[in-house]
Amino acid sequence: MRQIIAILSAVLMFCLPVSLQAQDRPVVIELFTSQGCSSCPPADEFMQQLAARHDVIALSLHVDYWDYIGWADIFAKPEYTARQRGYAKSGGRRMIYTPQMIINGTDHVVGNRPRDVTELIEKHRSDADDIVLKATRDGSVLRITARTDVAHDMPMLVQLLRYRPEATVAIERGENAGKLLEYSNIVTEMTQLTVWDSSEPLAIDTQVSGDEPLVVLLQYPDFGTIEAAVELP
Repeated sequence: MRQIIAILSAVLMFCLPVSLQAQDRPVVIELFTSQGCSSCPPADEFMQQLAARHDVIALSLHVDYWDYIGWADIFAKPEYTARQRGYAKSGGRRMIYTPQMIINGTDHVVGNRPRDVTELIEKHRSDADDIVLKATRDGSVLRITARTDVAHDMPMLVQLLRYRPEATVAIERGENAGKLLEYSNIVTEMTQLTVWDSSEPLAIDTQVSGDEPLVVLLQYPDFGTIEAAVELP
């Protein structure tokens, strides 16, 4: 019996660092959605499942280009539309659509196709990660640190996002008129804090207010790959 316990303990000790390492780099999923889009509710519902996962940072960014058809999305911001257009330009695509999910800033997929999204999550879970990104909050001060053993060829944007964990909205007009829709992890603010060239460790403090969850992204310029992310629920 003692030998069995010793063997099991050794196995657990061997597996634990791997498990922690897998969680160190969550997969970032950005859903571009709209309350005026009839195809979006299934993707918005799927986001509830993604938001509950510990290996994923799920973010809903509401765009404004469907507002003209009868219902102005109460969460939409033109800067989120601009972000989606930036991803399209970076990827050589002429069209944007909803619901669209961008995975780690690189792959794109129709947001109401859970199987395709799940496959991309698994693909990105194996991405190499040489950046250690941390964020801690002490009252109104957010401290962000990052380091890497090997400097990257390109600088990275340090971006701070806030999100509202959940909301229920009664849609009165437009394609979803009469529906009561639930939304998860609704981005309410997105700010670029600085640019990090990774040749030296990063250490910055910034003032934050309120109690909304925060997300820090390290992303290559011009809507490139998201190299690291951390979430403060």
